[in-house]
Amino acid sequence: MIDLHMHTFFSDGVLIPSELVRRAQVKGYRAMAITDHVDASNVDYLVPRLAHICRNLTEHLRGMVVLPGVEITYVPLSDLDAVVKAARAGGAQIVVVHGETLAEPGVPGTNKKAVQLDIDILAHPGLITPADAKVAARRGVALEISAKRGHSLSNGHVARVAMDAGASLVFNSDTHQPEDLITDEQRQNILLGAGLKQSELNKIYANSVRLVERASGKKVR
Repeated sequence: MIDLHMHTFFSDGVLIPSELVRRAQVKGYRAMAITDHVDASNVDYLVPRLAHICRNLTEHLRGMVVLPGVEITYVPLSDLDAVVKAARAGGAQIVVVHGETLAEPGVPGTNKKAVQLDIDILAHPGLITPADAKVAARRGVALEISAKRGHSLSNGHVARVAMDAGASLVFNSDTHQPEDLITDEQRQNILLGAGLKQSELNKIYANSVRLVERASGKKVR
């Protein structure tokens, strides 16, 4: 399992990073990113702390790659690029932007703006347009299939539009609490439920592997 969208008590999760990582490791995860919510108010404070603990955990937990990241959330469009750059400068290896999910009142236009920036994943992008998916494909931004209740409502649309546009898909849990951690069987069932074919599931996993290996320089089994 690889999961590049997870939260701790540094934002709205309930676990400290060490416990989240250990629970994920026991569940069979091999790589993950801690992507707590940031905006201009906390990005410079949070990212160096996550970078430090993620380095430590990767060093001491054999066979586990833990990446520091962010989920940039509810940021005004005029500030989005600056927050992305601040996250990168602080050491974020996976940059996720909170897309225009159907479950929350996000900032209109976030999908369109985000796929033009230096990010890795557009999370739960709701009713993303074919035009924005094509930009994501061209710029190498992955679109997320989500296991999270509410955010998963548009998984079928996201899968179809991404496949038509040639955009990469990744699967993430958006974990906030222990019960959000999922098994590989659950991952496969959610992807199949989004209308994807069994033959496409390995490609989606490979997209996550590439993101991890590009960010960390480490091979993922």
